[in-house]
Amino acid sequence: MKMDDLDFTKVVTEELINLDLQATTKLGVIAELTHLLFVNGCVTDEEAFIEDVLFRENAGPTGLEKGIAIPHGKSDFVQKTSIAIGRTNKEIEWESLDGGPINIIILFAVKNSDKTTTHIKLLQKVAVLLADEETIEKFQSLKTRKEFIEIFAENN
Repeated sequence: MKMDDLDFTKVVTEELINLDLQATTKLGVIAELTHLLFVNGCVTDEEAFIEDVLFRENAGPTGLEKGIAIPHGKSDFVQKTSIAIGRTNKEIEWESLDGGPINIIILFAVKNSDKTTTHIKLLQKVAVLLADEETIEKFQSLKTRKEFIEIFAENN
């Protein structure tokens, strides 16, 4: 499958973006984003999915640099592989590569059966996108959910 065939809009929608997260802890953020996934039909059981995300967290830090974290759960409780994106008002303590706090969280929800398919390629693309400092700076200053989608789309 060519990279061009991958479509971010299949896994990231405006409904799955919240630029005004209220949570002030890592667990709170994961729960808040999981709830978004749940109400949008991507996850069938919030608590069970959160457990799977936390299980993965124990395997190694998901905090990158410059305020971004990419927690993820591969889970039987994911109905539709998706990405939820949140930005918090206050920076949050998180194990990160640069030791700094986090305020942009990109939560990957991956169906167990999707582990090796297109969706994983999509996730890899997001990771590549996040390696770009300019993109990260844009994420920090964006005002609307639509702008987030546009950044993903233009790198599609």
